[in-house]
Parts: sequence; C-alpha cells; structure tokens
Amino acid sequence: MGTRLYPLAAGNFAIGTGMFVTAGLLPPISADLEISTAAAGQLMTVFALAYAVLSPLLAAVTARLSRRTLLLTGMGVFVLGNALTALAPTYPLVMVTRVLAAAGAAMFTPTSSAVASALSAPERRGRALALVMGGLSVSSAIGVPLGTWLGGAADWRATLWLVTGLGVVGLAGVAALVPDVRIPVSGRLKERFVPLADRRVLAVLGTQLLVFAAGFTAYTYIGSLFDLPLPAVLWAWGLGGVVGNQLGGRLTDAYGPRRMILAGLGASTVFLALVPVANLALPVALVWAFLWGALGWLIAPAQQFRTVAALPDNVSVGLGLLSSAQYFGLFVAGLAGGAALGWYGRTGVIVLSTGLGLAALLFTLATYRRAVAAPVISSRESSPVR
Repeated sequence: MGTRLYPLAAGNFAIGTGMFVTAGLLPPISADLEISTAAAGQLMTVFALAYAVLSPLLAAVTARLSRRTLLLTGMGVFVLGNALTALAPTYPLVMVTRVLAAAGAAMFTPTSSAVASALSAPERRGRALALVMGGLSVSSAIGVPLGTWLGGAADWRATLWLVTGLGVVGLAGVAALVPDVRIPVSGRLKERFVPLADRRVLAVLGTQLLVFAAGFTAYTYIGSLFDLPLPAVLWAWGLGGVVGNQLGGRLTDAYGPRRMILAGLGASTVFLALVPVANLALPVALVWAFLWGALGWLIAPAQQFRTVAALPDNVSVGLGLLSSAQYFGLFVAGLAGGAALGWYGRTGVIVLSTGLGLAALLFTLATYRRAVAAPVISSRESSPVR
C-alpha cells in the first residue's frame, strides 16, 4: 500500500509548499511588487478562496474521470499555475495565477485522500490518510523553510520555480505508481451539497473551518509576530507537524477521532496565546513552534476519519467538502489576520487567532457529542467511536 500512496504524499508536499511558503515570502513579495505586507498576505487568501469555491464545482465537472486521470490533471494544472506565478510581472497577474494553482490543488488533494481511503483496509485507514496528507505537514518542515531561505537568498520567484519542480516530481510519481481507481461519484452539482443537510457533516465542517482560521491567522503573518530568524521557527513548526500528523493517524486508529480533536484543539489554542513568550528567545521559539505544529496537525487525520465515518458511502464528496471548509478557514485567516495586523499590529493577530481557537474548541464541544450519538464504526473495532 505504501508504494502506491507515496506519490500522493509527494503531490501534497508540492501543494503544501506552494501554499504555505507564501507566509515566509511576504517581505520579498511586497518589495518586488511594491505592495504592503498585508496585501502580499492576500495571495494565500485568494488561493484559499479559489480552492474552497472551485473544489465542489470541479469535482462535479470531473466526476466521470477515473481518479488517476483526475490526479494527473490536477497536478498538471497546479504545475502550470506556479510556473505562471513565477513569470507574472504584476500583482493582479500574480493573483490570477494563484487561482489557477488553487484549481489544480482543489482537484488533487481531496482525490488523493479518497484514493488513499479506497486503497486501505478499514483498520489502517487512519494511517493511510495520515501518510497521504503527511505530504502537507512534511512540506511545512522541509519545503517551506527551504523556500523561505531561497526567497531571501535569491528571489521569491526562484521559490515558485522550486514549487513547480516539486509538482513535476509528484506528477511523475502518480503516473508511474498510482493505479487506476474508480470511485462512484455523482456528476450533479446539487448532489454534492446534499450531505450539508446532515448535522454530523455540518459539525465536522464547522470545526475544520474554525481550526484553520485560528491556526493560519497566526501562521500567515508569522513573520510579523516574531523578531527571531523566521526559517528556523518555520522549520520547527513543520517538524512538529510531521510528528503530529503521523501520531494523529495512529492515535485516531487507537482511540477514535473525538479525543484527538479535542486534545489538539485545547492545547494548540493555549500555544497561540503564548506567542509573546515564544518570541523571547530562539530556543523557546523553537520548542514552542514544534509543539504548536505537532498539536495542530494532530487534528488533521482525526477530522478526515470523522468525515469518512459520517459519509461512508460518499467519501469523495465528504472529503471534498472538508477541503473546502479548510480553505474557507484559510480565507478567513488571511482577511481577518490582515485587518488585525493593519489595525492593531501583532497583538491584534495573536488575540484574534487565540479567540478563533477558543471558538473552535467550544463549537466542537457543543456539537461533536450530538454528532456521534448515532453508532459509527471505528477503524479499530466494531464499537462506537468516542
């Protein structure tokens, strides 16, 4: 199974690097395009909004394609979008190319999760999802710090060429190793929103939106929150994300998603409030960033498992909606974080991100118990997930 899943992880590694690295490139982007730091931060916001809106639309349009063909198409569009970003001379054109890159990501990432779920046995589903989505967390540990360093040492456009190359590697891996998987998917757009009538699904999506809004309000503008070497802080955060994602998959298989989500939410919210403490010294910042990354990424496999459990007969649609909610959260983070930074500086960003984290925790506490009241089979044994 691992051989077939690694190319999917590699594709998500390229996508994660292309999306997350923007946070480390805000100074060179703003200088080159002659825009403010907050305006540069909107590149991630536009990417996120385009992904969230296009994901269900493109899923409906491409429903008749085999999943392998869709993976190849999505990664090809992502590669093209990043190459055009590297060439775009003006801010408006850069924004347009980010929409194109987001369209490719919107086709690839949800499909990679659905394929991983289809290729894995139920008792290993949490680990399979963690492996494939681990590409995103590994990108934050390796791709983002490398891209941030490259953007500072050479040019931010060089970083986009790096992302383009990573996408080509992912494309080649999928073409060589991923089998042709056909998963029943409806081509009717209306049917893709039918799961929204289910309270369990709405609860999952609400948590996903708030989790990413909280974490990425701080992450998108992390360069404005720290007076310390940014690549080192990003590296520690990404390394923690790798550990948290892998542990999250195993712990979700062992104990169920609810405990992982609540534990990760509560602890990561506390860490958001501790940004001023982390900024006191580099060693403190590195420990803080590692733990924050681990706790935040602990939630990702649990949320995916929760979605599969809620929609076992409609996994592709469920994971697509989950991705849309995630990127709507990133959209909120980019807009709200930029406004908070402009009005109140770094203190405003910290307060906002912590408040959103607390809102995510309270929302999940209020909705998750009700959402799992009906029996749901876990991947560990035939008993209700708790």
